[in-house]
Amino acid sequence: MDTIPKDNFIEFNTNTLEFIRKQYDLETPERIEEAINLLEDWIKKQPHFMKKDFSRDYLERTIIISKGSVERAKFKLDRICTFRTIYPEFFEVHDVRSYKIINDLQGVFLPKMTSDHYRIFFIKNKAKSFEKGFHDFYRYIFMQCEYIQAHDYCNGLVVILDYRDANMMETLKFLNVNDLRKALEIIKDGYGMRINGMHFLTESNAMDAIVNVFKQVFSAKVAGRLLTHTSLDTLYQYVPKDLLPKEYGGKEKSLTEIQNNFVVELSSKEFTAYLNEMSKACTNQHLRRDNDSYDSGLQGSFRTLSVD
Repeated sequence: MDTIPKDNFIEFNTNTLEFIRKQYDLETPERIEEAINLLEDWIKKQPHFMKKDFSRDYLERTIIISKGSVERAKFKLDRICTFRTIYPEFFEVHDVRSYKIINDLQGVFLPKMTSDHYRIFFIKNKAKSFEKGFHDFYRYIFMQCEYIQAHDYCNGLVVILDYRDANMMETLKFLNVNDLRKALEIIKDGYGMRINGMHFLTESNAMDAIVNVFKQVFSAKVAGRLLTHTSLDTLYQYVPKDLLPKEYGGKEKSLTEIQNNFVVELSSKEFTAYLNEMSKACTNQHLRRDNDSYDSGLQGSFRTLSVD
């Protein structure tokens, strides 16, 4: 792509495309085209992939979120396609407007990105009970991740979780740790969402139990980026205040307004059709090569255009 297309919901900095490509040594058209071609050719050779016709823009964004590495992009694509196969309950396509849980457990990407091109994901838990569990909320998050994969161009995520109004004992009561681990694995490895920071707003000591679950899933490096705040003042030291919803002292619309606007996007006919198409991007595990397993990490002699 020559420029990042204008989006109905998310915004970009004026230099986002150039900055991100340059930091991964992909600033010339030839380099990014070469990377996409390598990934495209690899996909065609994978017998277990049920979908092989990904758009070139989609593949470019996959490479970008993989830090410019074709090798990482292969791994990420294999993971997300495999997750759709082994965890189908998380990827069912529904009308998101039917998810009652998102009225009390809100979660949405904020429109503006940070000056260093990170996207902010904000969750506010004000629910008093979760009798039906969290599955609808996970599906809602994954719908948003699909949208971000298709439309965004960013360095990664800054996550904010506000638990100050939550009933922590009810949250812990209905929280299925195995499902949370699966969801975090899908976000981390499947969608390749790189966590630059995760910030918990809470005054409850019970939050330690939830934070510990997150730490078990993430690497030691990412786990070191999990911070707990008892007030907004310390949060502002890590997240630009102006980018936050107005009830958090920022200049954005309220969190409810932002979420409602995004729900309109997610429930549109166009995006629903896109989700149905992407649901075909799964795997036939029986067709995997003998020396190939999604559990086995990065395999084969892949070419990496940029390394850490």
